[in-house]
Amino acid sequence: MEISILDKSNYFKGLLIVAKKDNQLAEQEKKIIRHCSEKLGFARDFYENTLKDLLENKYISEEPIIFSDKKIAESFVTEGLNLAHSDNSIDGVEINWLRSVTIRNNLGEKWFEEKMENFKNSPVTICNQE
Repeated sequence: MEISILDKSNYFKGLLIVAKKDNQLAEQEKKIIRHCSEKLGFARDFYENTLKDLLENKYISEEPIIFSDKKIAESFVTEGLNLAHSDNSIDGVEINWLRSVTIRNNLGEKWFEEKMENFKNSPVTICNQE
C-alpha cells in the first residue's frame, strides 16, 4: 500500500509521542524508531536529530493522530503497542494515548483490547511498517 507523505509524517510523529510519554527513551525504543524511520523514507540525520532532542522537545502536539486509511491506523497502533512494550515497562499514559488514536480512527475498543492481549505474551519486533 502506498502511504502519503502526511501519513508517513504522522506515523513518525506518533512513534515519537509514544516513546516520549513515559519521559524516558530506552535504547530499544530508539532502535525501533530508527528502523521505522528508514522504512518510511526519512533521512538519517533528520531522525537522529529528532531522537537526540526528543525528551526536551515541548512542541510536539500530543493530539491523537488521524490517518487517512484504517489499515495505516491499525499498523500504527500495533507498532505503537510494540514500541510501548519494548522497554519492558508499559506505561498507562502510553496505552491511554494509543487507545485515543484507536478511537479517533474508529478501530474499536474491542480491537484495541485484543491487540493489547497479544502484546502481553509476544516478543518485541522491529517495525511492522512496509
